[in-house]
Amino acid sequence: MRRLYEDDNYFVTLFLQTIIYQTNRLSIAMKKVFAAAAFGVLAATFLTNAQAQRTPLMGWSSWNTYGLNISEQLIKEQADAMVSTGLKDAGYKFINIDDGFWNGRAEDGTLIIDTAKFPNGMRAVSDYIHSVGLKAGIYSDAGDNTCGSQNRDPYGLNVGLFRHEKEDCHTYFIDWNYDFIKVDYCGGMHKNLDDKAQYTKIADAIKNCGRDDIQFNICRWAYPGTWVSGIADSWRTTADIYDAWESVRSILDENLYLSAYCRDGHYNDMDMLEVGRSMTPTEDRTHFAMWCIMSSPLLVGCDMRNMKQETIDLLTNTELIALNQDPLHLQAYVAYKVNGCYVLVKDIETRFGNTRAIAVYNPNDNSRTVTLDFEKLELGGDVTLRDLFEHKDLGNVTSKYRLTVPAHGTAVYKATAQDRLERVRYEAESGYISDYQELANNEVMRTGIYIKDDACSGGYKAGWLGYKNENDLSFDDVYSRDGGKYDLTIAYLTADDRAIKIDVNGEFVTKCVVNSGGYDKVKTVTVTVTLKPGVNKIRFYDADYFMPDIDYFELVPSKSDGKKVAHNN
Repeated sequence: MRRLYEDDNYFVTLFLQTIIYQTNRLSIAMKKVFAAAAFGVLAATFLTNAQAQRTPLMGWSSWNTYGLNISEQLIKEQADAMVSTGLKDAGYKFINIDDGFWNGRAEDGTLIIDTAKFPNGMRAVSDYIHSVGLKAGIYSDAGDNTCGSQNRDPYGLNVGLFRHEKEDCHTYFIDWNYDFIKVDYCGGMHKNLDDKAQYTKIADAIKNCGRDDIQFNICRWAYPGTWVSGIADSWRTTADIYDAWESVRSILDENLYLSAYCRDGHYNDMDMLEVGRSMTPTEDRTHFAMWCIMSSPLLVGCDMRNMKQETIDLLTNTELIALNQDPLHLQAYVAYKVNGCYVLVKDIETRFGNTRAIAVYNPNDNSRTVTLDFEKLELGGDVTLRDLFEHKDLGNVTSKYRLTVPAHGTAVYKATAQDRLERVRYEAESGYISDYQELANNEVMRTGIYIKDDACSGGYKAGWLGYKNENDLSFDDVYSRDGGKYDLTIAYLTADDRAIKIDVNGEFVTKCVVNSGGYDKVKTVTVTVTLKPGVNKIRFYDADYFMPDIDYFELVPSKSDGKKVAHNN
């Protein structure tokens, strides 16, 4: 498919080159006609590319409610319930069987199934799931033993993918006809395997199994590293969720600053949903809405056979689901904090367009009043707001909107503005660290991390950057409507002289040597850069030594003469 897109783009390029050539010979009116045609071709091509990328997985998983206590009958009943409750019509498609269906492995390597639980075998279950118009998911481990074997299930021993990658993938996806696999790491830890190497071997086995539609989830309980997006559709970023607000809040805390790693149809997985179990309705609403706007897979974890109507209504809220399934495949990022609440935003429908999704998340134990500042959200002029919980248009507002968010609550809006403004502030914690990972000690590995720091504007900064070329901080979506010269102001912290090298669109701009006088002091340095119209990439790096910590940077149209001279403030 990738090659097809490359060919499409090649022909688009030829078409546009022809238009450019021909328009030199045409009237102004005809130039406009040709320009419109060119734009239409480009839009169609980009839309085709976006549609081909997978949106976050939607479905159900057995683990949260049932753990190892599963059966063929239970799984079939959950599939029936997904249809009868309307979840299927709302977009849920997968019925995923987690751990607990094993009976060891035969001497010849063949997987043995617990026939007391699954008397007709695993193929019969997937066939049934497919017969009601759904897709089927299965579970394994990257190592030898499953996680269930640690919970005194001896039948999960020696059933993992380790040294059986090719054979097991053929079993799961050809013989049994499953469409998704979650691959855990308890056995990988037991064998002390190399995460990247083993998961890559599994990805290759999936790729070569004879099907090209398998979805692959890596469950490593922390962000594995930037290598993961090249081999998996989604990946766990936290420890296992459990049925409590404290768990949901902890998972959100860890994922608020991972938006840069959700891209091109590959997603940060915040784990299965606990909606409809024991949390309050307000907490359930926050749980579901934040999973939606942050583009996490949506896997229901409750018993779908006996859901309350309020649970069904929430899980089938099509306006929230639309944020999750939006074809731009973006995770919302934290635009700013106010009164202890997080204001998150992301483009929907059109990149750098006039419509954006907004969430105001209150993790505190009391209600908070918040004023939305639309200028900070890059929305100008009159703004039309729609409440996605209440399915209600709130009319036009101007530059500000005041609201009260209950304890543990979230408000979610779709906002359409008269004008789209250019982003001024880019918090470092929304940037992409090319060597980012959470599995190993970053100081030992010399990899950058995001650090909580109350001295910084958003409460976080990017630190431990530099020392090697790939340990950089980059922003791939810096948009300028017209291009031109901009003043780039970097806020930094360091106790000694450190260098920041700056690239714009792959071209070296300048090197700044700075010193703020301590890691508790934020100072700024300003340089002039030139941006092209449209999307730009700005990169900060130093391959020779560690960089200063970065708080944020700002971009404003420059009034200077264009000299790349640093100004410290």
